[in-house]
Amino acid sequence: MQQTHTAEAIRVSNISILANVLLSAVKLAAGLLARSGAMVSDAVHSLSDVFSTVVVIIGVKLAEKPEDREHPYGHERLESVAAIVLSVVLLITGVFIGYSGIRKMTGDTAALETPGVLALAAAILSIAVKEAMYQYTRAAARRIDSEALMADAWHHRSDALSSVGALLGIAGARLGYPILDPLASVVICAFIGKAAFDIFREAIDKMMDRSCDETFENEIRDCALRHDKVLHIDLLRTREFGSRVYIEMEIAVDGNLPLHEAHAVAESVHDDIEKGFPKVKHIMIHVNPA
Repeated sequence: MQQTHTAEAIRVSNISILANVLLSAVKLAAGLLARSGAMVSDAVHSLSDVFSTVVVIIGVKLAEKPEDREHPYGHERLESVAAIVLSVVLLITGVFIGYSGIRKMTGDTAALETPGVLALAAAILSIAVKEAMYQYTRAAARRIDSEALMADAWHHRSDALSSVGALLGIAGARLGYPILDPLASVVICAFIGKAAFDIFREAIDKMMDRSCDETFENEIRDCALRHDKVLHIDLLRTREFGSRVYIEMEIAVDGNLPLHEAHAVAESVHDDIEKGFPKVKHIMIHVNPA
């Protein structure tokens, strides 16, 4: 299961790298030729996506390493570490873009150049490509439940939003308001900062053993209670460990059952949950007499 997860993440990441390299080259050329600071900033943002995707590949490769003596619970949290690195890179990119825009706005605004129509075409192309990459990467991240890949998907979405800002700024500048081009860079900075914060918060939550959502826990309970000898669930604790889940459960059975029968019930519940929920890496079940 973990190998399939890794192979899918790497395949999607390789496609992302190729798309970002080509798109960055187009946007940078368009920004320089059309004299658009917003489009050059947008090209830098797209180029940073290449680095972030490399971080995803490294993260998922390290996370698939098996347990060892120093790490008996495995290395899945390294995906969360990769997501944190991505959030920091995203924030730094946003600050750089915002600073560039503010510097131009506070300088000689009369010297600002009007962007050419080529920058408009590049912005429209970027919005279409980056939104498609966001949808594609997000679908893959949900399919294999990869936190790092989901962070990379949001990097694509932030790039699409930044291109929307660039499009509005370039269009406004061509309508006679050249200050809107650097202003778009400042707006782009805000979008990127919000995405970076959301990615960071989600990764930290998983690093701190956050419990699973209520729907998932109810599905676990229902699976256990489908066994006719399980009378009720006394305790259920879940914790997310990177992209995987650990469970502690106490089930109540007839107190008159022989030990070997009670053990068999617990073993059956254990096996059914691990088979039915691929995210579950380990489940510990304790049997209580009802």
